[in-house]
Amino acid sequence: MDQPAPPAPPPPAPAKDPATLRREALLERLGRAEQAAKARHFGEATGICQDILAENPDLPAALAVMGAVLGHRGELAQATVLLERAVAADATVAAWHGNLSGLYRMQHRLDEALASGLEAVRLKPDQAGNHLNLGKVHLDRGEREAALGEFLETLARDPENPEAHLAIGQILLAAGDLRPGWIEYEWRNKLEQAKGMVPKMVAPLWNGMHLPGRRILLVGDQGYGDTLQFSRFIPMVAERCGEVLVGSSPDLGMLLRGIPGVSQVLSRWSDIPRHSAYALMSSLPGILGTEVASIPATIPYLTPDPAAVQSWAARLEQLAGSARLRVGLVWAGRPTHPNDSRRSMRLETLAPLAAIETIRLVSLQKPIPARDAAAFAAMPGAVDVAEHLTDFGQTAAALVNLDLLVTVDSAVAHLAGALGKPVWLMLPRPSDWRWMLDRTDSPWYPTVRLFRQPRPGDWAPVVAEVARTLSRLRRRS
Repeated sequence: MDQPAPPAPPPPAPAKDPATLRREALLERLGRAEQAAKARHFGEATGICQDILAENPDLPAALAVMGAVLGHRGELAQATVLLERAVAADATVAAWHGNLSGLYRMQHRLDEALASGLEAVRLKPDQAGNHLNLGKVHLDRGEREAALGEFLETLARDPENPEAHLAIGQILLAAGDLRPGWIEYEWRNKLEQAKGMVPKMVAPLWNGMHLPGRRILLVGDQGYGDTLQFSRFIPMVAERCGEVLVGSSPDLGMLLRGIPGVSQVLSRWSDIPRHSAYALMSSLPGILGTEVASIPATIPYLTPDPAAVQSWAARLEQLAGSARLRVGLVWAGRPTHPNDSRRSMRLETLAPLAAIETIRLVSLQKPIPARDAAAFAAMPGAVDVAEHLTDFGQTAAALVNLDLLVTVDSAVAHLAGALGKPVWLMLPRPSDWRWMLDRTDSPWYPTVRLFRQPRPGDWAPVVAEVARTLSRLRRRS
């Protein structure tokens, strides 16, 4: 029987014209730039976009990608210009409006941020990220109910979104609704930046149960300030467990060892012995069912080394004397903190404090940023002791010998509060959840006084109020 003839080959595809080939090549390069930006390979994304824009200076998609990359790198003004150009050329892309909203928000241009955020939601109402970004804008504007609504809208579309859960938790905690707030606060551990911060543990999470005769590990899982704040719960854990190990940075070791109930403080994972359970330090208030009225506020709960205190007494007598009030000063937090651009300020902003003749400023800023060196040199009589602040134990000993600390939201603020020293804390708007809403005191630290920005980014009224209040203080006796 004859075999059927094979099918005829398909006709060759028509050759693409040069314009089509150029367009496809351009789209491929844009795609590579977008993928590089998503992977945070910003150098690669920048190089691709620069090449594209050299050939097509007004291409909206390339402008938008380049703007997003510059925004991630902190070049906010230039990033904003590029995204504004992209949106002006093509106003139909929701993601560009969302990115522009975020840039406006970081520059405290909140009306523009709101308009762009609303447009992103209008264009893509089913996109969870658009509601998340709009919620952040409402939060910065002080519109907490509207913010909460947008974060709930985010979770309706993306139930496992950790940023939305954490934002809701922070809203609840700031309002004093602590029980549900602690539940949502646990979602901080699902954030991308939290992944890998704590290695795989070999024991179960502690749920607050009594473990007499058994060993528990408490992990300082967040920044220095958080560890200092939540270390107040260690004695409560010790009442329920046989032995308490603390894993923390060596910079905090000396102070944490002095807390009642601490058996060992370890700074290397390889040194930690077997244990029956573990807990993250910042999870302790939730595990222990903390309400505003039950926050442990027995102050001080940290104690510096007496020999270090005596040494600092002599050092500060030599450097600052005792005729004036010794006022410690911290104006910038850790640069890598996600909120640092809001909570920190330039030293020149604090110039009015240097004009007060009844005080001696003692800088605890470690180190003084290069951008502030000239401003510090211009402050008459200001003393820099950063070289002697080798760990938080030394900083604690220095604080004991000061009359007052004036600071932004920093780890040193928590340290001074835990030592029971007077602290004047200058807060951005919005402030971190732990300082709650519109109050001038703190249930966490009885000796802290809060000075709040009236508007996001506006430090001048805060500094003016601090200066007025400082000028009324009496000299040291």
